[in-house]
Amino acid sequence: MTAAIEAHDLAKVYGNGRGVLGIDLDIPQGELFGFLGPNGAGKTTTIRSLLGLSRITGGTARVAGKDVVHQSVDVRRVTGYLPGDPALYDNMTGKQHLDLALSLRGVLNRRHALEVAERLGVEMDRKVRQLSRGNRQKVAILLALAHDPEVLLLDEPTSGLDPLAQDEFRKLLRELQRGGRTIFFSSHVLPEVQALSDRVGIIRDGRLVAVDTVESLRRSRLRHVRLSYGGELPDLSRVEGVRGLESSGQEITFHIAGDPGPLFRALGERPPTDVTISEPSLEEVFRTYYGGQSS
Repeated sequence: MTAAIEAHDLAKVYGNGRGVLGIDLDIPQGELFGFLGPNGAGKTTTIRSLLGLSRITGGTARVAGKDVVHQSVDVRRVTGYLPGDPALYDNMTGKQHLDLALSLRGVLNRRHALEVAERLGVEMDRKVRQLSRGNRQKVAILLALAHDPEVLLLDEPTSGLDPLAQDEFRKLLRELQRGGRTIFFSSHVLPEVQALSDRVGIIRDGRLVAVDTVESLRRSRLRHVRLSYGGELPDLSRVEGVRGLESSGQEITFHIAGDPGPLFRALGERPPTDVTISEPSLEEVFRTYYGGQSS
C-alpha cells in the first residue's frame, strides 16, 4: 500500500536543544493514526515538520509522495492542517474565512465545505471575535477540511468542542477515512485516540517510543492480575515485571508488564486458588511509557 506519510530519522532541533529526534513513521494511505504525548513532548513540532512549516534539521520526510523540504508548497496543496492554536481574523465571519481559504486554493466546488459546515454547526455569519472557543475551533476545522485534502494533519482537533460536536467530528473523520483520506491527529485525550485510531504513536521527550495498534500496545505492555489464596499470601514483590502490588484479605492485585514468565515460575511454587487477568486501557499503557507523569 502506498505510504501517505513517511519519515526516516526525522529531526527538528531548536536553539535551546528541544525538538524531535529520530522520528520514523510509515503511515499508509487511508489510515487514521493517533499521535499521543503530553504537552511539550514534540507532537506539534513533528506535525509542522511534516508540513514543511518548520525546516527539519536531519533525516527525511515525504507526505503524499512529496518531499517536505524541496516540495513543501506541494505538500501544503494536498494537505489540510489544523494548528493546535488556530489564528483566525477577529473581524471576519466564518463565511469570509471560508471564501478566502477556497479562493486562495482555487477551489470552485463548495459542496464538500458547506456539508462539513452544516454537520459541525459552524457559525458562518458571525465575526470570529463574537464566537466562543468551541465555535472558533469549528471554523478552524472547517478551513482544514474545506478543500477535501488527501492528507489531514490535525493538532488537538477536538480541543474546546462540546460533546455533541466531538461525536459528529469523529463520525466525519471515519467517513473521510472510508473515502481513502489519511488522517494524522495529535491528542492527549486517551479515550478519543483509543476509539478512533487504527494505530497509535507515543512520543516522549522528542522521541517516538512506540508505534502499534491499540490492541497490541495493550497486550504487550501491561496486564491486571488478581490472585486469590486460601491461606498465607506469597511475597511477589521481587518478581520481575510486577508493579503496584497490593493485598487485601486473601487477595493480591498488581500489574504485570512485559514477559510473564517470571511470574508464572513464582506462582508454580505457590499456586493460587483463583486467577483473573485483564487487559488495561490505553491510558494505563500510556502511563507505563511516562512513568506516572500526568498527560
